[in-house]
Amino acid sequence: MPLVAWAELLEPVVRYVGDYLRHPADGPPWWAINLERRHAEIDVPMYHVSSWYDIFLHGGLANFSGLREHARTATARHAQKLIVGPWAHLFPYTNPTSTGTGDIDFGPDALISLHDLQLRWFDHWLRGIDTGILDEPPVKIFVMGDNRWRDEREWPLARTRYTPWYFHSGGRANTAAGDGGLDARAPGEESADQFVYDPDDPVPTRGGNTLILAMGVQDQRPLEARADVLVYTSAVLTEPLEVTGPVVVTLHAASSATDTDFTAKLVDVRPDGYAQNLADGIVRARYRESRESPALLTPGEVARFVIDLWATSHVFLPGHRLRVEIASSNFPRFDRNLNTGEDAATGTRWQIAHQTVFHDARYPSHIVLPIIPR
Repeated sequence: MPLVAWAELLEPVVRYVGDYLRHPADGPPWWAINLERRHAEIDVPMYHVSSWYDIFLHGGLANFSGLREHARTATARHAQKLIVGPWAHLFPYTNPTSTGTGDIDFGPDALISLHDLQLRWFDHWLRGIDTGILDEPPVKIFVMGDNRWRDEREWPLARTRYTPWYFHSGGRANTAAGDGGLDARAPGEESADQFVYDPDDPVPTRGGNTLILAMGVQDQRPLEARADVLVYTSAVLTEPLEVTGPVVVTLHAASSATDTDFTAKLVDVRPDGYAQNLADGIVRARYRESRESPALLTPGEVARFVIDLWATSHVFLPGHRLRVEIASSNFPRFDRNLNTGEDAATGTRWQIAHQTVFHDARYPSHIVLPIIPR
């Protein structure tokens, strides 16, 4: 620390790190290179390749959907295709026999030759060969849990039922041994949960949509033993539950700090207790209302935080349970918030933040699950 020292160290190799730190808010410096703001200018056919544990998953999904709807010509709008696999970044290229990532192997049905798909794509567009690739459905996703590929007509899926599942507890949701619950029942009068976030002891990253760090599926139980992680777990499922699409957590919380972070993670708890991470996200409090106009918190005042967990496609099988983890750090995937409200690039001073998460009738904290009827 400070973080700007990293920018200076890396300047000869990755100059953009300094750009990130000098321009942390969204705005004109970023708009010119933000493809998501320029879909209407583009008339290029694209085959978007991503995966559920890819650090670039958000861009793949957003650009496919945006160009499918807003590309400059009808030909370009029609000529967008998307494939999302169960890997982490680059796995099907660097290891063509890859059928999993991290702790999990999704089985032989996960195997796919991206090179063959790309050859058919480029033969069509660059050599004029009728490979039939545009006659196939525009979306191909790998459905984890079922562990099979499935073709779809759009993303997100039109038949999605966006369903809120609410957090519950008696005020002791800390750790997986706490009393945190998760279900579709709206909360009544319930005690809030509290935890202490210390930037000097952040919750460590375990898998997920990372790059260079250990990727993909990792057992989350070591994190769920920490007192600074709130854990909300459903009852055991008796029927399969498919969750395919964008996942968002709405959190009502207060902090003793003027700026802090809140994280959320969706987890599948298997019958043997293994906690498989599926999707996670983070929000920095100063950007809770706008990425362009940061606003600090009023300590102790309840605020609403929307945490984007990007997306997943996963079937929770009978005997499994759904789980949501709430914390204030996921380090080093995300830089630590020092809780002082000072500039993140140059700050070196930190302080402890006392966090309170509400889940009652007035402040119904919840996760919205994109449930697919089966």
